[in-house]
Amino acid sequence: MLYFSPMTVFPKRLQKKLQDRAESNALRQLTKATSLIDFSSNDYLGFSKNKNLFHQAYQLLEKTNNKGNGATGSRLLTGNHELYAKAEEMIAAFHNAESALIFNSGYDANLGLFSSVLQKGDIILYDELIHASIRDGIQMSNAKGYKFRHNDLEDLQKKLKKHQRDTEIYVVTESVFSMDGDSPDLALISKLCQSHKAHLIVDEAHAVGIFGKEGRGLVQELNLEAEVFARINTFGKAIGCHGAAILGSEKLISYLVNYARSFIYTTGLPPHSLATIYSAYLQLRETTDIVQLKRNITYFKEAAKTLGICDIFIESTSAIQCCLISGNAAVKALAESLQQRGFDVKPILSPTVPKGKERLRFCLHSYNTPEEIMEVLQLLATFVKK
Repeated sequence: MLYFSPMTVFPKRLQKKLQDRAESNALRQLTKATSLIDFSSNDYLGFSKNKNLFHQAYQLLEKTNNKGNGATGSRLLTGNHELYAKAEEMIAAFHNAESALIFNSGYDANLGLFSSVLQKGDIILYDELIHASIRDGIQMSNAKGYKFRHNDLEDLQKKLKKHQRDTEIYVVTESVFSMDGDSPDLALISKLCQSHKAHLIVDEAHAVGIFGKEGRGLVQELNLEAEVFARINTFGKAIGCHGAAILGSEKLISYLVNYARSFIYTTGLPPHSLATIYSAYLQLRETTDIVQLKRNITYFKEAAKTLGICDIFIESTSAIQCCLISGNAAVKALAESLQQRGFDVKPILSPTVPKGKERLRFCLHSYNTPEEIMEVLQLLATFVKK
């Protein structure tokens, strides 16, 4: 029999917060994996299930005699096994960067970068739709942060002019935004930063593996590598595994090794994680999945136009296509209807997105068929036209 002492009574304020979430139809819950047709995962190229990649990683572990199940400690103590250097050298070369540093996750990378680099008196200007991990990193720093309107370069320029006399100015944006799937004009943002002597930081989480030659990202597609202070590339999306890397100068990487707390005070990734990352980058150079994914994105957009529902989608050329359905209850009901018919499409609720901008988020993959895309959009058209 379980016994709960009075000390385990759940705090009333926390209970109230949970009740508020439930009453607004916004209570998050973990769900089990399903066999539904995938229109929700970030596995854009199918790498997470790629058998060839799995075997390549295993062979690399065998070749390098890495049979450990864990890193045994932080990288500054005992966890810096040889596959780290091998993977970081490949990643830096692949992305035309001076140096690269692997973190345990994209969240850890953003926490470590922004909390350590931003100093007291510095200014950080960030897009209002920037990822939560970047916001958290900024909040942990001693810098002052100011948001600019989403992809609004005029608003960014005003704020750059306002703060141009401050010590250091940083600007951060995403090359593909996770909740809208759209992209900023990185070339113009880069020019603005140069003219105001600001440091540009770009999160490429949803661009790597999709944009640029062999999926090298939007920064490289635009030849902006030398103009970007830091890039954050995560491996949990198109790369199909786990972890992240910050790309930048050797001085930046040295600084992060010394001051990024989310790097210093955590156990390193195990050898098999690094072997998978390394093998995934080899796979990027050989795969035809990127071409197929782009075909599917084009087909999805054309099908939505044919069915007369393109106006309810946010404009995007990425693998993320979002259909605006206002209200948590309405978008949850619509998602459930699609799921009952075999399609795994997830609702994005407020407060994750602003109230009134709730949406269905379609994540497209190289392995989605034209038939699946057309059927799910036909169902959506039927529901929204009722």
